[in-house]
Amino acid sequence: MSVWPAWEVREDERTTTWYTVRLGFGDGARIDVLAVVGDGAVSLEEVRAQPPLSLDDLAELGDWLEEPLFLACVPGPGPAAEHLTSASSRRGRPVWPPGIEGRRRIAQEYRTAQQQGADPVLAVMCATGHSRRRSLRLISQARDSGFLTPRHVRRRSAS
Repeated sequence: MSVWPAWEVREDERTTTWYTVRLGFGDGARIDVLAVVGDGAVSLEEVRAQPPLSLDDLAELGDWLEEPLFLACVPGPGPAAEHLTSASSRRGRPVWPPGIEGRRRIAQEYRTAQQQGADPVLAVMCATGHSRRRSLRLISQARDSGFLTPRHVRRRSAS
């Protein structure tokens, strides 16, 4: 699988980036996708597959592309990384504070994305540089620490 930026549009403080994604399979099948990352969300603009995808495969396409697109949208070294601190880990992830401060920032990223109508989990993924699974774990820790409201309100039985 390969992902590379196709083009980028900047308007005020917002940036929208189009990515070309190619999935190649051992049997010669291939899928080409034009994906858009902007406003905290990822959308697929165009999908071409040879042979054509079934509806079930098309429904799973987002899961197949999630990690590669996420890795592509995390800024690496260079001008796109201006908002990162000068220190970063070997994998190009932004430095994220541990403990309570990190959980507080997770909650802040999550709530900001919700208020803007964007995907809060994707916002946490892009902010921390972690996978979806790790980001969900961090969000859960922020909930457990009281920085976010509980996911489900427990009902008390009427006695």
